[in-house]
Amino acid sequence: MVAVSLYTFLKFLHILLAIIAVGFNASYGIWLARAARAPEHELHVLRGIKFLDDRFANPAYALLLVTGISMVLVGDLSLATFWLATALALYGVLVVVAFAVYTPTLRRQIAVLEGQGAASDEYRRLAHRGTVVGIVLGVIVIAIVFLMVTKPTP
Repeated sequence: MVAVSLYTFLKFLHILLAIIAVGFNASYGIWLARAARAPEHELHVLRGIKFLDDRFANPAYALLLVTGISMVLVGDLSLATFWLATALALYGVLVVVAFAVYTPTLRRQIAVLEGQGAASDEYRRLAHRGTVVGIVLGVIVIAIVFLMVTKPTP
């Protein structure tokens, strides 16, 4: 029988959840670029992204916080450690921007595409906002992953 410590198991879950969350999010740009070349599929793609975000990526991000805090409690870690405190602060920004800006933009983008079509000014404005916010969120996620992997100290 293979013995695995609780900390190691939590770390495994944490990394698995990060792969799911970041992996799904990274695919959104690819799906949107493909939909831009086949506009008849754009609504389906946006609905798919919304589904993946709501059912996989966002729950994985929430569980990342749970497993991360659990590792701090089980392991010999402190929330005051530079890399951990910085990553948690960035996580807070990520959650606020995702739920206050990205998710409502995506929801509205789907509604406008259904009602007004892809040629409408509002749809183009929402699509641009979604792209910009998606890039910002991606940069924040990359910074968090960098901190988690490298664990820098000032």
